[in-house]
Amino acid sequence: MTRAIAFHLPQFHPIPQNDEWWGKGFTEWTNTAKAKPLFEGHYQPHVPADLGFYDLRLPEARQDQADLAKKYGIEGFCYYHYWFGHGQRILERPFEEILASGEPDFPFCLCWANHSWTGVWHGVPDRLLIAQTYPGPADNEAHFNSLLPAFQDPRYIKVDGNPVFLVFDPYGLPDARAFAAQWHEMALKAGLPGLHLLAIRHNGQNWNPHDGGFDGAIDMRIPFFSKEWSEGTRETLILDHRQVTAHEVAEPEPGITTYPCIGPSWDNTPRLGRRGIIYVNSHPDLFRETVRRAVGVLAQRPAENQLMFLKAWNEWAEGNHLEPDLKFGHGWLEALRQGMACLTS
Repeated sequence: MTRAIAFHLPQFHPIPQNDEWWGKGFTEWTNTAKAKPLFEGHYQPHVPADLGFYDLRLPEARQDQADLAKKYGIEGFCYYHYWFGHGQRILERPFEEILASGEPDFPFCLCWANHSWTGVWHGVPDRLLIAQTYPGPADNEAHFNSLLPAFQDPRYIKVDGNPVFLVFDPYGLPDARAFAAQWHEMALKAGLPGLHLLAIRHNGQNWNPHDGGFDGAIDMRIPFFSKEWSEGTRETLILDHRQVTAHEVAEPEPGITTYPCIGPSWDNTPRLGRRGIIYVNSHPDLFRETVRRAVGVLAQRPAENQLMFLKAWNEWAEGNHLEPDLKFGHGWLEALRQGMACLTS
């Protein structure tokens, strides 16, 4: 049985840092709502339907998300987690409240989004906002200890009893093998059976995660692009999703544990304007077939290891969301459910 896990972005509530950088009240909705179509037939802006322009400080909003995801067969959310070194965090409030309250009663895991924050998403790429740092083993220990209550939570997603933890940029780690070894050892000392530590590989990278001490890799090919498919309009890269989708699900690699990561669509022009990448011809029918391919790749594995990651539940300013909008309604979610049911139908 496929275990669908959707990436979840927490930037849907105001924080002092974003107020300072981008103006009072800034959230991901700010860019989403102001988006404009760049050519005839360009689908923008994306307007949320059922869940509305929610605020993740509200328990009701978090519960509604979980209820909807569960209804369509999603096992849990993978929340982006930010730790910049020396205990510096950001956007932690929604998950901290989920952890403390026990609600919603919906499985979760964490992805360490270990990259510096710059102004790249707002047209000022040279502006450094927060630097990602790696102070060393003592900081690694403090980081692990800060997450131990989450790993011990009964809702935490596991593989063979081991909590699943993702590293977004494994190549950025000064010594990936030392980091992985330290965290594996700390998990055992804390009374956990271990960790299922996963590295994210982007857009076709073929780095062997086991060489870095990781237990496996997630192949994130969203967006996936090649220059021969480009129909560039000025600086915009426009890709036909009907061509791209065939490359989103990688074939298994002997001796390497890999998990597919697929998504419904892509359009980050709300953030980047004409410097963005746009998928055209995205449609729930196309997504359903991509889901079926991913399910087929996973079908021969033990049930515990049939993880399929979805990018994403709510990345609205990248046109990359399963949450209902005014154009497709529940179409993406229904396509997911149908695609996952293909081997049992």
